[in-house]
Amino acid sequence: MMKDNSYAAIMARKNEIIRNSVGMDYESFEKPGIGFDYEAMMAATGYTLPELQRVQALFSVGNTPLIELRNLTALARKCAPAGKGARIFIKDEATNPSGSFKARRSCTSVYQAKKLGYKGVVTATSGNYGAAVACHAAMAGLKCIVVQECYDSRGVGQPEIIEKARKCEALGAEVVQLTVGPELFSTVLRLLEETGYFNASLYTPFGIAGVETLGYEIAQQFRAKFDRDPDVVVCTNAGGGNLTGTARGLRKADCHAKVIGASVNLTGLHMASDAQFNKKSFTTGHTGFGVPFCVNPDRSDVPRSAARPLRYMDRYVTVSQGSVFFITETLASLEGLEKGPAGNTALAAAFRLAQEMDEDQCIVVQETEYTG
Repeated sequence: MMKDNSYAAIMARKNEIIRNSVGMDYESFEKPGIGFDYEAMMAATGYTLPELQRVQALFSVGNTPLIELRNLTALARKCAPAGKGARIFIKDEATNPSGSFKARRSCTSVYQAKKLGYKGVVTATSGNYGAAVACHAAMAGLKCIVVQECYDSRGVGQPEIIEKARKCEALGAEVVQLTVGPELFSTVLRLLEETGYFNASLYTPFGIAGVETLGYEIAQQFRAKFDRDPDVVVCTNAGGGNLTGTARGLRKADCHAKVIGASVNLTGLHMASDAQFNKKSFTTGHTGFGVPFCVNPDRSDVPRSAARPLRYMDRYVTVSQGSVFFITETLASLEGLEKGPAGNTALAAAFRLAQEMDEDQCIVVQETEYTG
C-alpha cells in the first residue's frame, strides 16, 4: 500500500520521521504546558566540549583567527562622544573549509550521521549551511541532499540562493529547489522518510552543540591575547542556533560577556512579497526569522526548543539594510576584508554599539563569512 504523501499526512508523521532521522526522541524532553528540558536534550547528545573539539579537528574546522579592526574602531571613535568607542574585533569564520561558522554545525551533524551508520544526510538551507553540509558529507563519504527555497510564485529564482546551489552541487550534493512556502519542511520530512538519511538540520542538538566551540574559542583566544574577557559578543540572530551555541560556549568557558543578538529589520525587506523576494539582499539574519523563532517555540523541527535565544540573550538590536551595505563597503575599504551580509549584520550592530561603550571596553563580532 502506497503511503499518503499529502502535506497533512506527512506533517502528521512528523514526530516519527524526526525521531528516526536523528536517533533521538524529542518528545521525551517535553514537559506540561510549553516546558521543555533543553539542558537534558543537549546532554543527551553525549558530546562534551573536548569531544566536539576533537570531532571538528577531524574536519579542519575551528581555531579561526580573532582579528582586531583597528581602522573601524578609529572610525567609530570619530563618530562617538569623547571617551566612547569600544575596540572592535571579529572572529573570522570564513577560514573554515566551507567558508562560514556553519561548518561547526555541519561537521558535528555529519559525524553523528556517520557514527550511527546513516548512508546520507538531508538539510534545508538558503545557502551557506547547505554548502557546509555538502562539504563535510563529501569528506565523510556520505550522500547529501540539500533543499532550498529559492523561487517565487512566478518561478523567478533569488540570485544569491541559486548561486549557492552551484557550490552545493560542486561538492557532490543533490539540490532540490522549491518555491517559497510551507512545503519546505514537508519536503524535507518526505525525503528523510524515503531515503532513511540523517536529519542534518540547523536546529538539532548536534548542530547547536557544534557552535559551542565558537563561544569557547572567543573566550580563550581573548584571554590569551589580552588577559581579560570581552565585554560584549554580538551574534547575528535568525533561527537562534548561532546565538544559542555561542552563548553556551561562553558559559562553558566561564566568560560573562554580554551576548547581543542582531538582525536586519524588515523595512524594504518583506520576505512574503513576490515583488520584494527577488530584490532582497539577505537570506537570513533578519527579523522575519529572528522574531518568529524567538516567540514561537514550535516553529522548527525541534519542538518547544529549536534554539530559543531568549534564554541566552542580554539584548536584541536591529539594523537597517542600508547600514549593512555601509559596513560591508567600509570593512573592505578600511580593513581589506570582504565578507558576506550575515556576518556584517552583526558588525553593523557592533559598530553602532561601540559608540555607546567606553574606549577601554571590547566588543567581539561572533562570526563573519565569505562573500556569497
